[in-house]
Amino acid sequence: MKLELQHITKRFGKEHILNEISYVFETPGSYAILGSNGSGKSTLLQVISGYLMPSSGQVTYSINGKALNPDHVFEEVSFCAPYLELIEEMSLHEFLSYHFKFKPSLRSVDDIIEYIGLTKASHKQISNFSSGMKQRVKLAQAIFSKTALLLLDEPCSNLDTAGYELFQKMIDDFGRQRLFIIASNDPLEYSSCQTLLPLSTLNQVPHAGIK
Repeated sequence: MKLELQHITKRFGKEHILNEISYVFETPGSYAILGSNGSGKSTLLQVISGYLMPSSGQVTYSINGKALNPDHVFEEVSFCAPYLELIEEMSLHEFLSYHFKFKPSLRSVDDIIEYIGLTKASHKQISNFSSGMKQRVKLAQAIFSKTALLLLDEPCSNLDTAGYELFQKMIDDFGRQRLFIIASNDPLEYSSCQTLLPLSTLNQVPHAGIK
């Protein structure tokens, strides 16, 4: 996949969060968007995913030189972020089975649940999971989706040491041949990324909230 940002600007009211950002991401590639809390990292990932529309500028996607129809971009994008909700009324098995009706899966649901170490909780309601267990589920639904673009916003939120190790294994096993972009200020989260991109260097105008 080739992902191109062309003069992306995002405003909330009078405040500019993203300012004239232009950059090209390409497969295979692993990129880390770096910056302090509130700098706009999450906003940029949400714009890339289509979750948010830019105030101005354009995001274009292509695979093997062929532009993706904007109506079908979602089919090639998977996204994990702490603020995205799970359907907590479902069991883990029910949720993953439901999720993978919309996007092809790289493994069977049972294999995924075993991989993330939650076999014993397979038929438990997600509302009863700890925050770390929920984060494993969020990572699984994104990383095991058969998509060309993988977006991860603070992917190790709420994870313990074993969770960090699981995340690194998931990236090694299922992320290397894809385009993946991580937004983080934690070196352990982006240690596997080849290209580090401080958001301050992508923004063409200083962040409005920084003096």
